[in-house]
Parts: sequence; structure tokens; C-alpha cells
Amino acid sequence: MGRTLSDSVIDLPVRRLPWAGEQAKDVEPLVTGEWLLANGLGGYAGGSISGVITRRYHGLLVAALPTGRTNMFTHVWERLRLPDRSVVVLSDEENASGPLLLQGARYLTEFRLELGLPVWRYDINGFILEKRIVLVHRQNTVHVSYRLLTGEGSVRLTLRPSVHFRDHHAPVNAPVPGPFPITAVEDRLEIGAGPELPPLRLTLHGVPSAFTIDGKVTRNVLYRIERARGYEHTGELWSPGYFRLDLKAGESATLIGSTERWEVIRSLDPEAATRAERERRVRLLAAAPPDARSGPAAELVLAADQFIVTPPGRVEEMARARAAGEEARSVIAGYHWFTDWGRDTMISLDGLLFPEGERQGLYHTADATLWFFHAIDRYLAGTDDRLTRRLLLPRLRDIVAHHLAGTRFGIGVEPRDGLLRQGAPGYQLTWMDAKVGDWVVTPRRGKAVEINALWYNALRLLEAWENEEGDAGAAKELARHADRARAAFNDRFWYAAGGYCYDVVDGESGDDPACRPNQILAVSLRHPVLDVSRWKPMLDVVTDRLLTPVGLRSLAPDHPDYKSRYDGDLRARDAAYHQGTVWAWLIGPFVDVWLRVYPDDRAGARRFVEGFVPHLGEACFGSISEVFDAEEPFRPRGCVGQAWSVAEVLRAWLATAPAADASPRPR
Repeated sequence: MGRTLSDSVIDLPVRRLPWAGEQAKDVEPLVTGEWLLANGLGGYAGGSISGVITRRYHGLLVAALPTGRTNMFTHVWERLRLPDRSVVVLSDEENASGPLLLQGARYLTEFRLELGLPVWRYDINGFILEKRIVLVHRQNTVHVSYRLLTGEGSVRLTLRPSVHFRDHHAPVNAPVPGPFPITAVEDRLEIGAGPELPPLRLTLHGVPSAFTIDGKVTRNVLYRIERARGYEHTGELWSPGYFRLDLKAGESATLIGSTERWEVIRSLDPEAATRAERERRVRLLAAAPPDARSGPAAELVLAADQFIVTPPGRVEEMARARAAGEEARSVIAGYHWFTDWGRDTMISLDGLLFPEGERQGLYHTADATLWFFHAIDRYLAGTDDRLTRRLLLPRLRDIVAHHLAGTRFGIGVEPRDGLLRQGAPGYQLTWMDAKVGDWVVTPRRGKAVEINALWYNALRLLEAWENEEGDAGAAKELARHADRARAAFNDRFWYAAGGYCYDVVDGESGDDPACRPNQILAVSLRHPVLDVSRWKPMLDVVTDRLLTPVGLRSLAPDHPDYKSRYDGDLRARDAAYHQGTVWAWLIGPFVDVWLRVYPDDRAGARRFVEGFVPHLGEACFGSISEVFDAEEPFRPRGCVGQAWSVAEVLRAWLATAPAADASPRPR
């Protein structure tokens, strides 16, 4: 399909995984590499490049429903019969009682992302077949399209859809309550998914086709990543039957799966839907800064778009927003299992621009509210929306007042030094929040370094806003608190023997000299709390002990609690989550600090984000993982696409661009 905007505006990003010759001997990238699409509602489609289902979250349509995200359309089995009557199976699968069957891999010649949309190309004895998957924006609708590009004669394609209607968090061994009721009218097929779910509607668009009802259960499906993570890892899939169709060169057919009404599904044919989605993505790139319209930055712009959602479950909130002429939107923290988290949203906001079902939000952080001040500051820098700031000022004043007076979970300013303390038994209140049962892995009770950096920044921001609104008295009082906090911070937090900041002071075991990345916020924020004479020594230590090609370690390797790998079951992973594991998002504030210490060294700072470029072609293609192992080869772990990872790498990439107008935005 042709471009809809001038080539001079953007360079449409394509990321390829060629698959031929010597390269095709190692099938691991096909099984470990993943693709991901999002529909703007919180729903998604995703799987391994090979098509092997490796996670409970894999599916062609994980629909965003008011009851929560639900795996509605899991898999499609694909078989091709050539004119000489030979049969080729393109579906790759893994069964707990048998070997890994990479049947389609022998014919795969290329996997690529075009504008972030996945495309597979197969060469089956001279017949070139392309498969594309598109999610319709703001619909729970998936289009799986097949186009025969070359080949003499016609081929018969058989497509067998499989389902396992369940909450996407549910274990893979949850019972399949089928067979499910099937309604077939002409070319429309409906599968009843139960009393609380809409039916799955299936149809095949394009060439003439036939559907045969032939219920089948596939047993012992192995989900290898669930096995590695210590979860239930074998389950069943149910199929209602199969579609048959014939294709000649130049012809295409699209299998559509949806939970929308038929009139919605039929309102946009597959070619129009693909054109609309490509055009939407081109517009995103055209609206991005010039340095983000090509190359890795353009890929990150498209990745960032996956996290911005209008959640369907928030009916009242959305109705109020529409009544005010606005739109309720949120930020998914990470795919596949996170919803929206306040802290993650506030950190991600600068680079990017839902409780799920009946689950309620949790309000037990010491820093998310302080990140709110930072997010407002970044929003104002981009919009100069002073009316919104004026409307928010009463709430911001109230936040500061509560911190000064003391609030829940031991959060409050210590009267004797003006520093902010936090901590309560059984709670993990900072961003290092791993907890297994009653075990809080990194409690960090006391006065944490980044909490106080954020507190000082919030005081200075509110001071400036009060001055601009004409309340000099309030501004003066805020300045007094800020001055006091800054003096105490530099007196208490500097670990002279190490040349860096304590991670926590006045903790349960006194002052904690663990070398962690949290200290970089003492310099990276708009108002640095650390004395300027200490910036370079601190940066040198962080660079030497914590920096990796894909972010910062959460703990220095010489600490007795250091863990180099993030793998195993839940307890093993959480024990390592903030005890060495590398976090990609931290590269953003690290680059901010580097450019404050070395303001003329954009080229040097760029090397700290270039390590993410190869990563865009592994794990989840075109996106950035949540975390990485702390030692080479820095294997990606956790969520395959994480909002603050993408946002902060994109922001750091733009901050290190060589153009004269690409100066970094202070945090």
C-alpha cells in the first residue's frame, strides 16, 4: 500500500527479521521473539513470531471488555494444499507430550513490522504467501489476512480457529466449558462465550469460502514461558470447525474475529481497515518531533502509542469526559499483564506525550503523588495550559499540607530536619515494590533518597506556581520548607566514603550505603536537590557500577544481596526484581544527569541509548522490555513492552539528538 503523506515528512519504519539460509538454522528467535498490537482500548493481540503459544496472554484477540481483558480468539491453525495435491502445514505448535513442531518455519522467509504492523512471508515451493494482522483501532476486532503473491494455479487454504474464553490472567489449565453454542447465518458465525461475555463473531472476507462445523479439542498445549515462570503451563483449546477457501495469485482473504456487533464489523472492510490504521500511524509520526520521524525513534513513537488507551470499563468517567467535550484516557503500564499505575503513568507522560474489571486500585505509594508534580510540570512545558494548573493548585496545596502534617503508611515530614520519611510494616511504598506474600523484598523504610529528591522538586515547583499566581506568602513558606529539606539532604545523604548518596537514611538499620540508581533523581529533576559539587562524583560511581547497555542495575554487583538473573518462579524473580535487575526506564534520568554534568556532550550521551537499538529486534519486536538480567548477555525479562521503558528511551534519544534545537528537557 502506498504512502499517504510525503516521503519528505517521514521515513516509514520497517524492522525485518530475514529468515533464510544459514540464518534459519537457529529457530530460537522465532519462538522467543514476539509481536504485539494494541487496539487503543486496553485490548491487544500478540504471540511468538513462529505462532507457537508460549504465554497465557498470547492470542489473536484479547478483548478489552467492561469485565476485564479476555482472551476471546486464541489461535488459528493453517494448512495449505498446493495444485499438485501436496499439503503444507504452516502452523507451529508445542505439545507437552511431544516435540516442538516448527512446521511453518521451514517456509518462512521473512518476518517484518511495517509501521509496527506484523507481516509474515512464506515461500512454499514457489508460492509466495503473505500474512498480515491488524487490530481495528478502538474496536475489539482483529483481521488476519492472507494474500497469495505468486504461484501458478490455485491453492486451498484451511483455517481452523481455536478459543479458550477466559480472563487473560487466568491459568491456562482453567476448564474449557465448551462445546459452546454456535450460530451460523450465511457467512456469519457466532460462538457463545457464556452469560457474562459477548459472543465471538467470525467471518471470512474476500474470496468465496465454506465453514464446516467440526468441534475439536486440542489437549496438552504447552505454554513454555509459563512453565519457566513457575505457573500452570498445559491447557486445552477448543475449535468449532474450519474455513476452506481457494486463492490464486493476486487474491486475498481475511479471517475476522470480533466481539463487536455485526453492523460495526461490516462497516469497514479489511482493506479499508488496514488503510485507516496505516494512515493513523503515519499521522502519529508526522505529528512527532522531526528527529522522531525516522529510524529507531519512529519505532518508539509507534510503540508508545500502544500504551495510550481509552478504557471501556470506566463508563461513568468516560461519560463525564464526553459531556465536558473531553476524552478519558489512561496509560497501560506494560503488556501483557499490567493495567494503569499512577507512578508509571507520571514517569511515562513526558515520553508518551486501568483498574481492570472489578479490581480496585491500590493507593499505597510514597512517590506517585510527588511524581504528579513532575508530570504537571512536563505537561505545562508542552502546553502552557495555565488554566488547568490553576484548577489543580488547591489539590497540590493539599498534598503538600498532608505531607507536612503526616499521612497514611508513615508518610510525613520529619519536624527535626524537614526530610520526608515513609514506611509501614508489610508495605512496599517506593518504586522498588516487590512483595511475595508477607515478604517485602526491599522495604526501604525511613528517608529514601529519591522520595526526598521528589519532595524537594515538588516544593520548588509549587513555590514557582504560587509566585506566578500572585500568592507571595504561600511561595515564601514553600521556599522555607525547600531550603530546609535541601540543607538536610546534603548533610545527611552524602556517603563521603563512597562518593555517592545513601539509598536510605534513618532506616530500620541506620543509614543504608547500598549503591542503587535511585540517587540519580537527586540531579535529574528540574530542581536538583544535590549540591552541584557532588554531581560528577555521584555520576562517576553510577556509571562505573550500575550502567549497562540497556539501563541501570538496581543494585551494585558487590552488594551481598545482588542477583544477576531475573528468572525462575515468582519468589525467585521478586527476590531479584530490585536487587541487581536492570531497568530500562532509568536510562532517561541517567542521560539527564550526564547532560547536566557534560552539557556539550550529546554525542557521548547518545551511546547510552544506542544499546536499545538491537533490542528493538528481539523480545517484542519494535518495543522495549521492562527489565533485563544484570550481566551479559543482558537477557530481556518481565513485560515484553513497558510504557516507561519506551517513554524514557524515546525521550533520551531525542535529548541526545545532534540538532541544535534538541536540548534535553529537564525532568
